[in-house]
Order: sequence, then C-alpha cells, then structure tokens
Amino acid sequence: MLSMVIDSISSFMYSKLLIIMLIGAGGYFTIRTRFPQVRLFRSACKAVMEKPDDKEAVSSFQALMVSTASRVGTGNIVGVSSAICIGGFGSVFWMWVIAIIGSASAFVESTLAQIYKKKDEDGNCYGGPAYYIEAALHCRPLAIAFCISMIATYAFGFNMLASYNLQSTFAGFSFYHADVTPWIIGGILAVITGWCLLGGGSRIVKVTSTLVPVMGVAYIVVALIVVILNIGYIPTVFATIFKEAFDFKAIFGAFAGSAMMQGIRRGLYSNEAGIGSAPNAAASANVSHPVKQGLVQMLSVFIDTLLLCTATAMMCMSSGIEPTEALQGAPWVQAALHESLGAFGPAFITVSMILFAFTTLLGNCFYCDNLLTYIHKKKPGKTFMAGFRIVCAVVVFVGAGMEMSMLWNISDVLMGVMAIINIPVILILSNTAMKALKDYERQLKMGVNPVFKSADIGMKQELDCWK
Repeated sequence: MLSMVIDSISSFMYSKLLIIMLIGAGGYFTIRTRFPQVRLFRSACKAVMEKPDDKEAVSSFQALMVSTASRVGTGNIVGVSSAICIGGFGSVFWMWVIAIIGSASAFVESTLAQIYKKKDEDGNCYGGPAYYIEAALHCRPLAIAFCISMIATYAFGFNMLASYNLQSTFAGFSFYHADVTPWIIGGILAVITGWCLLGGGSRIVKVTSTLVPVMGVAYIVVALIVVILNIGYIPTVFATIFKEAFDFKAIFGAFAGSAMMQGIRRGLYSNEAGIGSAPNAAASANVSHPVKQGLVQMLSVFIDTLLLCTATAMMCMSSGIEPTEALQGAPWVQAALHESLGAFGPAFITVSMILFAFTTLLGNCFYCDNLLTYIHKKKPGKTFMAGFRIVCAVVVFVGAGMEMSMLWNISDVLMGVMAIINIPVILILSNTAMKALKDYERQLKMGVNPVFKSADIGMKQELDCWK
C-alpha cells in the first residue's frame, strides 16, 4: 500500500509538476542569461583554475570537487542503466536536455549562495539555500523546511538507494543469495560507514577521496575503449536515441515509463541541477566574484551528465546487449562490459560501484552537518551528532535489503520536494543573480579581474562576506 502511494506521488511529480518547473525555470534562466552554457564556457574554465588570496581558504576547484563528488555516484552507472532499461534509448536525449537547460539553474542557485554566504569565527565561508531564503525572503520556517527535506533526501533516501545499488553489483557472482547476501553486505557497509562517520575512518576517507577522481577518469577511459571496440554500433545508437526521444505517441501513451520521464528523473537524480544541494558546497569557495562560482558549478553539471552518464550510456548501448526491465540497474552494465571485455568488465564495474557508492554515503551524511547547524542556530552537540550518524548507518543497512523500485520512488519524491521549494525561491531572487552577472561581464569588458561589491548592484542589505 505504502509503495503504491509513493509511486503515485512520484508519477504525478515527474509527469506534470516537476517537468514544468525544471524545464520552465531552466529555459527561463538560459534565455535570460543569454545561454551562459556556451557564451561563458571559457570564463567558467578559467574560474576553476583561479586560486584564492588566502592559501588556507577553499578554492573554486575544491568547491567544484566537493559538489562533483556528491553528484558523481551510483546514479551515473545504475541510474542511467535503469532509465534506458525502462524508458529506452531516448532517455539519454532527455538526460542531455535536463543537464544543458538545468545548468543555467545551477548557475543561478550557486551565484545566490555565494552572494548570501556567511563567515564563521575562523574566517571559513558557508551557506546554501537555507541562508539565501532567510536573508533575502526573511522566511526562516521555509528555510528550515528546506533543510529538513534535504536531510531526508541525502541522509535517508539517497543513502538507502546507494546501499542497494552497491550490493546489487554482487548479484552476478556465484555466492550471491537474494534473501541473505544483501543484508550481509548492508551490515558490513553500515559498520564501515558508521565507523568513518564517527571519526574512526579518516584514513579510509582520504584514500577513497583520492581514488574516486582516478576511478572517474578510468571509468571514462574504459567506456571509450568499449565504444571503440563496438564502433560499428554507434551510428545506430545515435539514430535510435533521437528516434525514441521524439516518439510522442509512446511518451504520452505510457508516460510513467516513457523516455522523457525516465530521462528527466534519472538526469535530475544524477546532476542535481536546481534542487539546492550544490549551493551548499558552492558557498564555501573563496572567490573575488559570486558569478565565478556560479559558472564553476555549471561545469559540474556538464562533468556529471554529459561526460559520466553519457559514458555509461554509450558503452552499454553499443555492446549489443538489449536492455530489458529484468536487467535494469547494475546487471545490464555488467552484462554489457562482459560482452566487450570479458571477466574484467563486471569486476571493474563492481570496484567502481564500491568506491562511488561509499564516498557518496559519506558525502551525503557530511552534507547534513551544515543543515543541522542552521536548524539549531549553532553546531549541534557531540551526543546529538553521534546519534544522528548512528541512525544514518542503520539506514544504510536497511536500504541494502529493500525493493529497488520503492527506493527509487522514495528518492525521487524526496528530491522533488527539494526542487519544489528551491526553484520558486531562485526565480524570486533571480534579479539579484542577473545584476551580479551584468556586473561581472561589465568588469570583464573593462579587462579587469571581476571583484564584487554589493553596492555596485544596488544592494542595500548588509552582507557577511561582501561589503
């Protein structure tokens, strides 16, 4: 019964409400900012490499890595596979659309997070949607509602799904028993996650955070090798993507399983553009102008969807293995790589999933620290945080043994609630972001390094970090 209710809510959100909000807001921002995805791409690349004045401060590149680490995870592998297995090859096109259009929303929300960010006693910057909601709209209850929805999404919904996705990669091995193995793997994962969250696993955290960027590059390389090995399939793959993407009879005949809905769902799950998560990382960067970090976060969406998600899609679709609902998730990816690379393929995907899922689990929980600090108006006590992290570890255990479709629907609904709160807010506050963009471009035309002063865009409000 509960599963049916959640599925109905999810279907309504992604068949009507969120499609209008996401595409509408992204399209509006894209037009209003005059296509920054293309026009300011070079400026975004330059901003990534800019070093802060304070060597101890968080750089644009570091903030990009934090938000990208959160975005890059099991969704890039399992999410893409599930979308194609349910919605067909056309799902990939709609992932691209939501990434390109959504990157404008990512630009606006991250620019706002920079403008309204706060500074602590040690000089470190922090912020996010909760802070720009309260500072600009003076509505703390709405800000708290956003914090609660994001905690529910990341510490619970996404972590249960990441746990399931990780254990599902072992389904192809001979020792796997569907009734027992998920709980064993979930238990091991929960213990290791809890140990790391409670402070005992700093070495593991450092090792995995070093390995994941390397694994991301290796993943793209392996995908390119598979595509090259199956290059004869590529013209057919692209033809099928565009044919199925615009099969409107199929889309409107069975929208819940259509290419459009699956592409938008999984694209949003993967790149998180517009839902308000990345601004929490964007606010921590020390930059001379808020727009710089907005452009950098726009790049993060491209890295996630246009690179990693496309890599998964291409190596699976060019393998010759037909996608079916029975193969959705890790099994189709493993079967595709086994077809092209033999026994190395499934083993590589298993290692990738372990690393991606594990760092996602930790990153999602640490994301919540800033949100809990906002709700409490101070850093929560050690006892409270220890209890919260133990609950997070228990959630990891529970998620490993749950049913896949319910976990996807729970994550979709929770993520959708974040978007429903954040998108209207950034639409209301978009004038401030647009003024900041004009100020940034004015200074670029003058040939100087853009430096932000709130008075230059007519802001009368006192800001913590911009005078």
